[in-house]
Amino acid sequence: MKRHGLLRMTLLSVVVMLAAGCANQDEEAHQLDYEETKKMVVDILKTDEGKKALQEAIKDKEVRQEVIMDEKVIKETVQTTLTSDKGKEFWQKAFEDPKFAATFAKSMKKEHEALLKELMKDPDYQKMLIDVMKDPEMQKTMQTAMKSQEFRKYLQGVIEETLASPLYKAKMEEAIKKAAEEAQKKEQGGS
Repeated sequence: MKRHGLLRMTLLSVVVMLAAGCANQDEEAHQLDYEETKKMVVDILKTDEGKKALQEAIKDKEVRQEVIMDEKVIKETVQTTLTSDKGKEFWQKAFEDPKFAATFAKSMKKEHEALLKELMKDPDYQKMLIDVMKDPEMQKTMQTAMKSQEFRKYLQGVIEETLASPLYKAKMEEAIKKAAEEAQKKEQGGS
């Protein structure tokens, strides 16, 4: 009950101050103009009481429902903002910050993985990927990367890990037995 009273009191005082700033008074009277009213409201909101009242207002279910925007409006606003020149400039500057870029990438990791998996199933994407791999510049870059010491260490680790795998060992034993049996059959049939 106290919270609602404090909330109502704060909101009422903000409305009264705004109304006082907009009321018709003589030019000679000490009328609050827009900037002074704005500063006063901002100052009130910066106080602990103002912050607390605002937090309580946001916690109220009715207030939240009033504040929540229509999903369509949000999507249109975001699309317009992202595709505008200022939006593009903002994102370019934002991604220059390594911390922001890393955080953004981490937050989108699952979506990116799902997108890549879907793209790998798409015949048009597969064709484009093959075309990129056939490009002489790309082949040269890949060869350079594969010749690097770092890649060789990585490849060595993968091979060692594969050879140590019990599943791989079982498959190799099976293949060797099968090859030995076939060689023995050929010897017996050929002798």
